[in-house]
Amino acid sequence: MTELSQLRQGAFAPTHTADIADALVQSSGLRIEIDRRRGRGAGLNPSGRFEEERREVFDDGWQTLEELEPFRTEVQVEKPKTAITRNDSPDIGFDRSINPYRGCEHGCIYCFARPSHSFMGLSPGLDFEAKLFAKPDVPRLLERELSKPDYKVRAIAIGTNTDPYQPIEREWRIMRQILEVLQKANHPVVIVTKSALVMRDIDILSDMASKGLAKVGISVTTLDRKLARTMEPRASTPSKRLEAIKALSDAGIPTAIMASPIIPALNDHEIERILDAGHAAGATEASYVLLRLPLEVSPLFRDWLLRNYPDRYRHVMSLIRSMRGGKDYDAEFGKRMKGAGPYAWQIGRRFEMTTKRLGLGRRGMHLRDDLFIRPNGGGIQLSLL
Repeated sequence: MTELSQLRQGAFAPTHTADIADALVQSSGLRIEIDRRRGRGAGLNPSGRFEEERREVFDDGWQTLEELEPFRTEVQVEKPKTAITRNDSPDIGFDRSINPYRGCEHGCIYCFARPSHSFMGLSPGLDFEAKLFAKPDVPRLLERELSKPDYKVRAIAIGTNTDPYQPIEREWRIMRQILEVLQKANHPVVIVTKSALVMRDIDILSDMASKGLAKVGISVTTLDRKLARTMEPRASTPSKRLEAIKALSDAGIPTAIMASPIIPALNDHEIERILDAGHAAGATEASYVLLRLPLEVSPLFRDWLLRNYPDRYRHVMSLIRSMRGGKDYDAEFGKRMKGAGPYAWQIGRRFEMTTKRLGLGRRGMHLRDDLFIRPNGGGIQLSLL
C-alpha cells in the first residue's frame, strides 16, 4: 500500500499522530515543494487514477529539483461537441448545466470537481489548478442547441462544476458571451460562484432578473480571511463576495448566500455568522452543503489539513467519518450533500433555525420559462437546395 493510498484510506489515524502522517507524506516524494506551488491550494500532484504510471519527486543527487519551474497557469482550448450537459441526479435541483472551463484556478482544496481532471490524463492536484481548459465555442454551440425545434426550456445552471468567473474569465470572457446568448433568448439561468467578477455582468443579469430569468448564488465558506486564503487561494476574499451579494441585490438580482462546504471543526462554528452577513448584504435565499471528499479529493484534503492544521487533523477527519458512515465519503443520493448521524443533524438544525430567524428562503424563487424566444438558426448549417 502506497503512502497516498494509506492517506486516502485513513490508515494514519487515529493510531498514528498527525506528525507521523505528515512526515511519511513528506518523505514519499509526493508533496511538491512550497516554492513551486506558492499561491496554490493542493500540495500534491499525484497521477490520475486512470494512469498506469505513478509520479513522484525525488532528489537524484544532481540538484535537478532546483531546476524545476513553479506551477504556472496554462490554458488550452477544448473543442466540445455540445454546450449543455445533462444529469438525472435526484438530489440536484437542475437537470442541465454549462461549464465554460475545465479545471479551476481558484484552487479550492475541497473542490469535488478535481477528480474530473483524471479524464484528461492530468492530476486532480496541482494540475487541476494550473492546467486549465477553455471552451470558446460554447456560446455558439449553445445558440445552436437552443434553436432546435425539440428543445424544451428549463433553467440552466452554471458554476456547478468549476467556477465560470475564475480569473481567466477576465481574458476569455466566455461566460459573458454565454449570458448574452441566454439574454437574447429569454432563457432562465442560475449561477453559482465565489468570485466578485460576477459584478461585471450586472447589466445583463439585472435585465434578465427583471423578467424573472436569473438568480445568483455566492459561496461564502468562511469570514476568516486567513482561512479563506489558505483554503481557496485564488478566489475572491470573503469581504469581496459579500460586496458582490450587495451589488447584485441592489441591482434587483435575487441572490443566495451559500455556506458551502461546511467542514466540521474548521468552519462549522461560522454558520450563523456567514448567514447573518449574507442576509445583511441583501441575500434572500440560503443553502449549505457538507464537505464532500470523493476519490482523489480525500488525500489532497488530508495533506492540506496536515500542512495547515495538524493539531485538528484527527478531530476533523473523525467528525467527517462520523457523518459518512465511517468512511471519508458516502456518495449515496440523499446523503452525499448533508451527511448522516448526530453531528450532521446538529448542523442541519442550526442552519434551519438561523434561516428561519433571518427569513431566508430555502426552496428558491421559481424562474420563468414562458418567455423563451428560440434563436433563429444559431449557426446550424443550411441544407443545400
